[in-house]
Amino acid sequence: MATFFATVAIARQSDGVPSPMKENRSMTLPDIASDTKSRSKWFALAAITTATLMVVLDATVINIALPQMQRELGLSDVGRGWAVTAYAITFGGLLLLGGRIADYAGRKRTLMISLVVFGLASLAGGLATTPAVLIAARAVQGVAAAALAPSALSLLSATFVETRERAKAFAIYTAAGGSGGGMGLVIGGVLTDYLSWRWSMFINVVFAAIALGIGLLTLTESRASGRRRYDVLGAILAVGATTGLVAALTLAGESGWTSPTPIILLVAALALLTAFVFWQKRGQEPLLPLHVLTDRNRAGAFLITGLAMASMFGMFLLLPYYFQDHLSYSPLQAGLALVPFSIVLVAAALSVPRLHARVGAKALAVIGLSVATIGMGMLSQLSGSPGLLGGTLPVTILLGLGLGLALTPLNNHAVSGVDPSDVGVASAVLNVAQQVGGAVGVALLNTVYVNIAGNHTGITFSMPALQTTFIVGAAVLALTVPVAAVLLRNERNS
Repeated sequence: MATFFATVAIARQSDGVPSPMKENRSMTLPDIASDTKSRSKWFALAAITTATLMVVLDATVINIALPQMQRELGLSDVGRGWAVTAYAITFGGLLLLGGRIADYAGRKRTLMISLVVFGLASLAGGLATTPAVLIAARAVQGVAAAALAPSALSLLSATFVETRERAKAFAIYTAAGGSGGGMGLVIGGVLTDYLSWRWSMFINVVFAAIALGIGLLTLTESRASGRRRYDVLGAILAVGATTGLVAALTLAGESGWTSPTPIILLVAALALLTAFVFWQKRGQEPLLPLHVLTDRNRAGAFLITGLAMASMFGMFLLLPYYFQDHLSYSPLQAGLALVPFSIVLVAAALSVPRLHARVGAKALAVIGLSVATIGMGMLSQLSGSPGLLGGTLPVTILLGLGLGLALTPLNNHAVSGVDPSDVGVASAVLNVAQQVGGAVGVALLNTVYVNIAGNHTGITFSMPALQTTFIVGAAVLALTVPVAAVLLRNERNS
């Protein structure tokens, strides 16, 4: 709701929309029609940003609620990972297909249907009485998000074509998405603390209803021309490969790394991935045109993003347990303890354009990733003392600073130099890298934690297990530094 009112207010002020007290009473009918159309566009932007904010919030709001959710539903330490990864797997695995469906089935129609499905899945998740229902609801949320995200961005591009308005609209859209992660931590804390973890799911119903109501009235339908061809087989292979890999890592926490089931699943995942690559080479309209990955600069950006998100998603899964189970923080206090990370990340990202011109993208990425790796390594030295937010304040500042410096040039590398017809695909692949990397990271780090804690079926907190898990997370993040040094070009903005 805040996004809706802020979007319209900013747009009205910056466009010089007259107030009722100052309105020229002698406006002609064409003037009135033009003014009405202008206002409608900004209301449409409010619908788009509200929908986007909902998707971003959903990725973080559940992390703060997870400890209470786990206790109430009897979710095991192994099973809690699925509450996070079920969403990321379907979101990342179906994102490319979702973009294609939005283009040909109609972007407004796709967005409206996605909002309904997302809202219903959130309602089902909030009413869940068993882990299976919760995890299934999270998976359906991911399916809806995979169609919602690309349709929202496409509608934004189609609605705002004038250069100045377009820049302003994208700035508002980016601000909503960028602030969503930090807002999710605080909102999740407030809802869990004062109501219940279930409201971390129910809140999405409110956002979906607002975006749906405004969108139905203000958005204009748009679609791509040409034949409708959907690479459904490619999507199935992609989701199957990701699910198999995550399942292999997760089940290794229950039965051990050398047991048959994880090994079989890992082999199956590799086979499905191989089949996916083969199919993309042979298909007439592939889900992922492989030439997008042949540029080393772009491939490096995708790989680094996946590795960085693997480390960060795992961290955000486990840190709330450190705050709530070890330091006895309330959910709200735990959410607020993680806010410095978001604040520093945004501040660092805003400084990138100026620094980019001086040192270049490659240097920024290497420096930022090195700083973030140091921060992640410091998490392994947590002592559990209550000072400085349990020792995490310096760490979250370093992580926010490092990732803020690195992610902006990485995002630019992901789409720079790509053919205009492939910009949408390159952007989607970057989002896939974020979601799939995050899902694999959660599965890996949660499995490491569970194996060391020695409690495969119950709920436990172990400080030694947490420290060792963060060492693994730091090692994963450290891999990004040599990758950036070798693959990225040191481009500079003039």
